[in-house]
Amino acid sequence: MNSISLYSNTVGEIEKFLKLYSSIDFNLENKQKFKQEFQNPIDMIDFMSCFIDNNNKFKISMWISIDKDIYIKINEYNLNAIIKYIYERYPW
Repeated sequence: MNSISLYSNTVGEIEKFLKLYSSIDFNLENKQKFKQEFQNPIDMIDFMSCFIDNNNKFKISMWISIDKDIYIKINEYNLNAIIKYIYERYPW
């Protein structure tokens, strides 16, 4: 399954970011990590882009997985290449 995971050493940072990203009220049991699964990896792109656009406002790291047991840390240097890869690999 395709997923995005968020991690933070600062309690409450992930909830602040999620409120910016979505109008859904996330009540996290663990305030320092969050995982969202996606059926279609292309649906992950908006989430990743919002993260990078606001990366300087939050102390959060983002990791994605589109292959079993392989995780990629998202940052401003690799985002465009990852988006291009996702569109090329999943053109549907």
